[in-house]
Amino acid sequence: MERALAKSRDRQEGREPRRRRVRLMIVDDSMVARAVLSRMIESDDAFEIAAVAGTAEDAIDALHAVKVDIILLDLEMPGAGGLQMIPKILEAAAGARVMIVSSLADEGAAQTVAALALGAADAMPKPGTGRFNGRFAEVLLSRLKAIGFADGQRPLAEPIRLQGFGPLRAMSADPIGVLAIGASTGGIHAIAELFQSLPPRIGVPILVTQHLPPPFMPVFARQLGIAARREALVAEDGMKLLPDRIIIAPGDAHLTIESSDRGHFVRLLRDRAPSGCLPSVDPMFASAGAEFGESAVGVMLTGMGRDGVEGASKLVARGGSVLAQDEASCAVWGMPRAVIEAGLACAVMAPDKMGRRIASRVGDISCK
Repeated sequence: MERALAKSRDRQEGREPRRRRVRLMIVDDSMVARAVLSRMIESDDAFEIAAVAGTAEDAIDALHAVKVDIILLDLEMPGAGGLQMIPKILEAAAGARVMIVSSLADEGAAQTVAALALGAADAMPKPGTGRFNGRFAEVLLSRLKAIGFADGQRPLAEPIRLQGFGPLRAMSADPIGVLAIGASTGGIHAIAELFQSLPPRIGVPILVTQHLPPPFMPVFARQLGIAARREALVAEDGMKLLPDRIIIAPGDAHLTIESSDRGHFVRLLRDRAPSGCLPSVDPMFASAGAEFGESAVGVMLTGMGRDGVEGASKLVARGGSVLAQDEASCAVWGMPRAVIEAGLACAVMAPDKMGRRIASRVGDISCK
């Protein structure tokens, strides 16, 4: 069995770099894939390959001796394989993030969603041999930069300065009318943690916008329904909002709400959103605020970019409240940070703490 091989570029010319690179481990049974990925990643001075491994078991052994920030993991390998070993890899990784780079990320949506639910920060399909083109490299490097350093390993030379992060907004004590949750990179795991902390019943409709391609959505809905102990459906036009029913934005449309004398219903839109995302959190938050006002609660979880800021602003302007995930628990602290910096958050906390805050506004229904 091939053992993990460690290497370093930080000792070149006997001097320390101005700022340390993001350290990666590549776990793939294909020697060709490891070599191509290594060249691709090391072409960018922001990264260094700290170790490579041919199996998940070898990766775990290596993680006891080498510290990394990101682990690129194939799902289809000898031994136990990548998927079922994700929890053990994360346990040994000391705060490092796992990014799935696997052909199964394209062919097996169920396995990819399962990997994300187990704690992987992101996933992208690995092209076939000979098809590692420039576009793949560009997307991969961009996503790796968004994930960045491991928990607790952010260089002291680059402290986070939250511009405009002043006092948090007050949160209404009135009963909740709708719960709207937005997430991107790392969001599947964060959403599961949030629902595990919620009471079995909160008595209001729940909307979810998670950035995923359309083929992944039915699998995501099934898995979320099990984790959340509730009915979870991919949104369709005209679908009625019901208490404790989870409605998920499809991968090719924005999830919004419209009302009639018969209640509230789903309206799917495909207009361009301010963030450029499809689906986007912005239209969902905006329509939740427009329809439910002070009883609307938005939750902004881990994700890359600024999707959700404009929608959160409109939700807050109608009297609604927004909870934002804290940096320590995020895979990528982009979307929550943007909401916090805009002064729109009423609380900043980990997903497993949000349930208690939400439950404080659902009256006695959680006890029924």
